[in-house]
Formats: sequence, structure tokens, C-alpha cells
Amino acid sequence: MLTAIETKIPDQLLQQAQDMVNEGWMINIDTLIIEAVRRYVESHQQILTERFIREDIEWGLHGKD
Repeated sequence: MLTAIETKIPDQLLQQAQDMVNEGWMINIDTLIIEAVRRYVESHQQILTERFIREDIEWGLHGKD
């Protein structure tokens, strides 16, 4: 399943992305953006998981219902 999103990016960044597509690094802009987001999420997943665990521990020790 794919979900369409709408966003704004700086013109220069879009041009750099389009240059990569034109040079054959990716099939199209959509594929480039999907790959970039996937890599970003994968590289930050451990950091997010650790933060959520710390927040849960803090809530468990000091949180109020």
C-alpha cells in the first residue's frame, strides 16, 4: 500500500535530486524520496526506540495517572 503525501522542499534540493535521477542513480524522484526516507528512518530507529524506553521508565518511576 502506498500513501500520497504533499510537501515543500527547497528548490536547490529538488534540483540536486533531479540531477541524481537524470544521472541514473534512481528511476524517478518518487523512488529517490522513498529510499531517502527509508534510510533516515532505519538509521534513527535505535535512537527513537531508546528514547521511548527512557520515557516509559521515567513515567513508570515518576508518572501520574
